[in-house]
Amino acid sequence: MTDLERTEFVVRTIAETAIANEKYFGDLDSVVGDGDFGYSLARGFEKLLEGWDGLDRTDAGTFLKRSGMVIASRIGGTSGPLWGTAFLRAGGAADSGVVAMLRAAIEGIKARGQSDVGDKTLLDALVPFTDRLSEELDGGTDGADALRAATAAAREAADATAGMVAKRGRAAYTGERSRGSVDAGATAVAVIAERISETWQK
Repeated sequence: MTDLERTEFVVRTIAETAIANEKYFGDLDSVVGDGDFGYSLARGFEKLLEGWDGLDRTDAGTFLKRSGMVIASRIGGTSGPLWGTAFLRAGGAADSGVVAMLRAAIEGIKARGQSDVGDKTLLDALVPFTDRLSEELDGGTDGADALRAATAAAREAADATAGMVAKRGRAAYTGERSRGSVDAGATAVAVIAERISETWQK
């Protein structure tokens, strides 16, 4: 597979997973949030798939940036700017490899959302995923096994958000009441990573 084909595969898997898990992600978000996370994510990625064939495929970076622009404009609430920024930043680092792309996406999310690890957001799964992937690849682990290990780290980290108090988003207004339930964004990252890892093997 070329870099562009791999990128298309990953983006399409993210989109299809977000759509398939609309109710699940929404139910998680409704515990302490406003419950629109699953709906917003699904509608935005549906729009991306509707215009799939018309996306600029000059190279992987351009494809990611164009995808990011659609996502930013079509996903409602706070998720659109965050996920859109992640794709745009990743596209800007596409020539530097997958870990650099993920690091760029993380920095974009931190800046846009004024958030960091420990605030009970998607970063609490995305950063451990990226750290573990980097560690595995640096150690010589092949891509599929590195992805599997990183996915396990993302799931463990997402589940651990149940013990945190939310500091960003609508959930932050509930204070201590946000403890005891997992973060919807972090769980979405884990579910998407699991789906990519599963389909990557095939």
